[in-house]
Amino acid sequence: MNHDRYDDSYIREILRGVKTVAVVGASANPARPSFFVAKYLAERGFSVFPVNPGQAGKTIAGMTAYARLADVPAAIDMVDVFRAAEHLPGVLDEVLALDPRPKVLWMQQGVRHDETAARAEAAGLKVVMNRCPKIEYGRLSGEIGWTGVNSRTISAKRPQRLGTGVQRLSLDRTPPGGKPRGE
Repeated sequence: MNHDRYDDSYIREILRGVKTVAVVGASANPARPSFFVAKYLAERGFSVFPVNPGQAGKTIAGMTAYARLADVPAAIDMVDVFRAAEHLPGVLDEVLALDPRPKVLWMQQGVRHDETAARAEAAGLKVVMNRCPKIEYGRLSGEIGWTGVNSRTISAKRPQRLGTGVQRLSLDRTPPGGKPRGE
């Protein structure tokens, strides 16, 4: 697969299909991207498991942290990696040792390792590199459009379903008379 660009349908299929996400390299520091990505995904209904050996047994964004992927007490659908590219082969070794095996290996913005991606795909995993699931979810659901970021969708209509407090939209939201965004 060419990892220079992803179709919206590929990203949407992944985000719709996963329920549990392990965030490898999750930080306890609320100013770090890994902290607020884990928190954001949990607020959107994903079961999130922070993985950080230095924080094992403690909480990160209100969720118990684990030392290794093998310590997570649930089947993992997606592994979201906040580690430098040189650590990816080892992370993939941990992923491939899991039973059941995760469906997706996601590498955060700035992280790309083509050899690891090829190994993961050969093992049957979907791979996303150099992208953030928080940004992609927000863009595809229309949440980012509310904050002035170009989502490649223009509409003068407000979303139909407004919650209390923070605006939270879903990937399944269909604009009036149309297909879900990006399809």
